[in-house]
Amino acid sequence: MSSEPEHEERESEFRPHRVVVLALDGLLPFELGIPHRIFGRPKDAQGRHLYEVVTCSIRPPGPVQTDADFAIQVEHGPQALATADTVIVPASYELGPVFEEGALTDELAAALAHVRPGTRLASICTGVYVLAAAGLLDGRPATTHWADADRFQQLFPKIEVDADVLFIDDGDVLTSAGVAAGIDLCLHMVRRDHGTAVANEVARRTVVPPHRDGGQAQYIHRPVPDPQQASTTTARAWALGRLHEPIQLRDMADQEAMSVRTFTRRFREEVGISPGQWLTQQRVERARHLLESTDLSVDQVARDAGFGTAQSMRQHLQAALGVTPTSYRRTFRAENNADVQVPSGT
Repeated sequence: MSSEPEHEERESEFRPHRVVVLALDGLLPFELGIPHRIFGRPKDAQGRHLYEVVTCSIRPPGPVQTDADFAIQVEHGPQALATADTVIVPASYELGPVFEEGALTDELAAALAHVRPGTRLASICTGVYVLAAAGLLDGRPATTHWADADRFQQLFPKIEVDADVLFIDDGDVLTSAGVAAGIDLCLHMVRRDHGTAVANEVARRTVVPPHRDGGQAQYIHRPVPDPQQASTTTARAWALGRLHEPIQLRDMADQEAMSVRTFTRRFREEVGISPGQWLTQQRVERARHLLESTDLSVDQVARDAGFGTAQSMRQHLQAALGVTPTSYRRTFRAENNADVQVPSGT
């Protein structure tokens, strides 16, 4: 049985992961609020927040103008960046020479100098210009809003720009496309830190889809299908109910009484990826859930998730997550055993 001093020592060792959000003039209020909404939800079994979210400016505390008809009062100056475990830079429409020339202002450079080596960095939409101008993305993959991608690539030729994805996780640096893709990015970081169960509950409380893969297309030419045309909703629901079984493209097309060619085209129009890619994503998510929440063997998880063999599942998880099933379970079963919670309500 643990002694009281040992319990107190564990309590004193707890420290929430600190997320510092850099508020720049011309920021978009919606995107500024995303990190606070997503990271402000999860708590552990003792009711302690797993994250602490702080907003700072590049100047001393004071007002920061938004792109709307109001300013926000920011209570922290750039020194807060030195305390961050993760720094997030949301979009701004007034980046000046950062956007026009790819160069930091002296004030912004001085602020970023506070960031400690090893701090996780993330950007939402055009916030990526700040990371790029600081030289933090040279030789690395990155994304931004599709409408800005060509210009961003021209301004920063050393960066591997991918305009077709929602977000990119390059380890210690993450970048996302615009607006709602920032939600996907933040949920991804929660999922990476604490597993799918925690991230899914945050998504449920936020009333957003629990998972959109980073490689999903960010610009779907027909996001709202013609109501007079058949959709692929029935086929997707049918497939989700039998992920443990072999599923052929022909089987899915039959659920909608379509030819394989028509079904594949319609599926891409509605979902943004191919049926095969979607199936793999769903099976990876099922495997993650089972690894986190059950004691099933790796072989049984592979069968229940529809991969057939442990080797096949290992290859898919390694490609999607960069870890083996055993390593994933070891990491996130510890989180679940701690009974991490998300408070009810808004």
